[in-house]
Amino acid sequence: MRVAIIGAGMAGLACAERLRAGGHAVTAWDKGRGPGGRMATRRIDTPTGAVAFDHGAQYFTARDPDYIARVADWERHGIVARWPAAGAHAWVGTPAMNAPIRAMADAGDVRFGVRIEALVRDGDRWGVRGAGVSEDGYDAVVIAVPAEQVAALVGAHAPAFAAQAEAVRAQPCWTAMLAFDAPLMGVPDVLRDRGAVDWAARNSAKPGRTGPEAWVVHATPDWSAAHLEEDAATVLPQLMAAFAAAAGIALPAPIVATAHRWRYARSGTLGCDALWNGALGIGLGGDWLTGPRVEAAWLSGRRLAEAMPAG
Repeated sequence: MRVAIIGAGMAGLACAERLRAGGHAVTAWDKGRGPGGRMATRRIDTPTGAVAFDHGAQYFTARDPDYIARVADWERHGIVARWPAAGAHAWVGTPAMNAPIRAMADAGDVRFGVRIEALVRDGDRWGVRGAGVSEDGYDAVVIAVPAEQVAALVGAHAPAFAAQAEAVRAQPCWTAMLAFDAPLMGVPDVLRDRGAVDWAARNSAKPGRTGPEAWVVHATPDWSAAHLEEDAATVLPQLMAAFAAAAGIALPAPIVATAHRWRYARSGTLGCDALWNGALGIGLGGDWLTGPRVEAAWLSGRRLAEAMPAG
């Protein structure tokens, strides 16, 4: 088959990987500027060196045997490592959280910085349309984007799928990225569930990281929802104050301070691995189907590929 995949995060790339192994031709598009999605890493230059922030997913775990085997292969290639500070079973990408995504993308035909805005159906073939993109002749199409973005793509073709996606909603998250010219003394590498702070981590302490003291601070879903439509300049000082309270210190002046709003940070759960309509040749994958974890996204993409003809 010739397959188009919309969304080149963990689910989309896991699906692509499995389909390519079965001999299919796969092209994936993603609106992001580069590999990552919710496993994104942002790099910022400072007077004391470049600093990196894993400002999405902080770590992942592996429980399913297929995924355990995949993680073991990533470890052999030096693109993941254990991170004991987050727990005995925590893993991170190295040298950045997006390393597995980057490796998976590099292995196939993936086009970043492209927003696919519509699907067209011509007989039993699919076409994709977006800014500067008009390609036809696909036997199947896979949608691997957040649930909130599914209906706009599939509603005209698979209304039942659109309704299922619309029933699932993600929780938002405001994230602060902070760097300092010296370590924050007396503060553990990980802080959890402290007031408005859901999670804060010393990013620079993760395996394979270099550069100055760097922190990623995630606000709780409730706090993020309450401040969702505020701008970053308004949210940042509030989140810094919450972090200072959580850490129990007065923060020094940061050398980097910025905030990012994740509208779809923590997915809801539909309750299945993947959705496939063989009559139409259209499938849905993503963590919103089975649970808000990196492993869930990988399994969803793989199970979707296995449900497709000769997957």
